[in-house]
Amino acid sequence: MTTPFSCTYTPQISELLWQLNCTLAISTYQAGKVILVSAAGPESLVQLPRNFEKAMGMAVEGSRLAIATKEEVIVLANAPALAGSYPPQPHTYDALFVPRATYYCGEIDLHDLAWGSKGLWAVNTRFSCLTLINEHFSFEPVWQPAFISDLTPDDRCHLNGLAMLYNEPDIVTALGRSDEPKGWRENVLEGGIVMHVPTGEILATQLPMPHSPRWYDGKLYMLFSATGELACLDTSSGKYDSIARLPGFARGMARYQDYLFIGLSKIRENASTFRNLPVASQELFSGVAIVQLSTGKTIGFIRYENSVEELYDIQVIPGFRRPGLLNHIRPEHRLALVTPTDAFWKGDE
Repeated sequence: MTTPFSCTYTPQISELLWQLNCTLAISTYQAGKVILVSAAGPESLVQLPRNFEKAMGMAVEGSRLAIATKEEVIVLANAPALAGSYPPQPHTYDALFVPRATYYCGEIDLHDLAWGSKGLWAVNTRFSCLTLINEHFSFEPVWQPAFISDLTPDDRCHLNGLAMLYNEPDIVTALGRSDEPKGWRENVLEGGIVMHVPTGEILATQLPMPHSPRWYDGKLYMLFSATGELACLDTSSGKYDSIARLPGFARGMARYQDYLFIGLSKIRENASTFRNLPVASQELFSGVAIVQLSTGKTIGFIRYENSVEELYDIQVIPGFRRPGLLNHIRPEHRLALVTPTDAFWKGDE
């Protein structure tokens, strides 16, 4: 019998993460987890799953990690001084992310998150808008597509992806140009659009379920989930080049140095909206694909054998080979006391 969250992986993946001195954070809303994947050495990987209900978008900036969950956004911060003395597992971690704030936003189906100059941005899919997450409201709506006529909780265009540029929202993706409740479902294969936030202009149309737009080296990359593609979009023409085809519903992407880490999901068997997508005709798995950005070559995979069927987001935690992660559920986080100059475990003498 396999253990929960068992995975297989291409041999060079552990060596790559070891050399890069980084860890992957994976969110899976289906399993209700954020999973840290680290190299235990050049030849093996180790995982740390933690419970976060319906974990979706994540954002990493410096020592902060934000996680969108079913009804809350949770912000954690690294307390490195506590890592080595973590009571259940001392001398294990080289970083320790502990909860610092919880924003009670309600069930608004947040997707991508990003830190910016004005704070924490979120794609509010249920209300078809970009929002700021703060202590004043459930959410602060800032931008909507021009074709959305009302701020109502009915997921009109399935706004999902956000690309930042110079610390400001720049590009968003949606699955349809619809102003009707769940109208995007009528054409999931070719209804996808890309929009420029500052001008409101629609830059590209007829895309196969675009997700995870990202600016890398002056080029706009994104994932087409319906076809399992990594693509590079020319924003002036609306045309795109397919960089790689991947064996999964592609969604969630992060870059570190010359490598892209891309999330792959299976297709839900009971989801009539998705089961006829082109990617569904392939043998799919859930996990992570690693693509070299400079060449477009896929160099390896992490493949889940059980427990994980659908991923949403991937982030890279740089500079740490084995970070720890405490959620707001485990009692240990209440023992962590951190000041600007010191850190203690409650009860330390």
